Amino acid sequence: MKKMPENQNLLPTDTQEAPQTAEERSIFQRFLKVDAHLSARLLVQEKPGLLRWLMIILGHSCDSWYWLIFLSLLLFFGNADVRGHTLFWIFGLIGLAAFVLALKFIIRRPRPEGEWGRIYRVSDPHSFPSGHAARAAGIAVMIGTMASPLAIAGLGAWALGVGLSRVALKLHYLSDVVVGWMIGILCGAAAVWIFPLVEPSIMRLMP
Repeated sequence: MKKMPENQNLLPTDTQEAPQTAEERSIFQRFLKVDAHLSARLLVQEKPGLLRWLMIILGHSCDSWYWLIFLSLLLFFGNADVRGHTLFWIFGLIGLAAFVLALKFIIRRPRPEGEWGRIYRVSDPHSFPSGHAARAAGIAVMIGTMASPLAIAGLGAWALGVGLSRVALKLHYLSDVVVGWMIGILCGAAAVWIFPLVEPSIMRLMP
């Protein structure tokens, strides 16, 4: 298993406010070193193999453009019940995406250095938090509200796999993914609570 360099840390940039004291800087650097070390232990070999292909498939399964196409098809071709559920999912994912993007542009943590996933590195160079991990956890929470216990377990395993795949492929550090999962769970739960309050207004706007 290839080791990730441990010097790829979340260092303050010109747009960030650095920790104010030597003690705070020391604690901050120790955390980043542990984060890089744990992330390196989760890497998969760069040469082709079954595990690497599984990680790639899991990572791509939560790409935003795939879900945009899928939800658009459900919205335009589904029956009234399907469209209602789809609007709920879209509502939750839009709020989640806005929150994640705001954090990315505030914190501006660079992604780990690597070659795979160039499209992610070019379109979104910021690593913290993981949008894929957040989106997977949010989807699992929102769909889980209307799913069987077996389906909920499957969704949880999928969200776990999506997050770990992002670390394994050197697109994120472990802390990016853990925080992403937390954001996804919170945003998914918030959507469950808020959507019924705004659903009548949204439905009136639908053709």
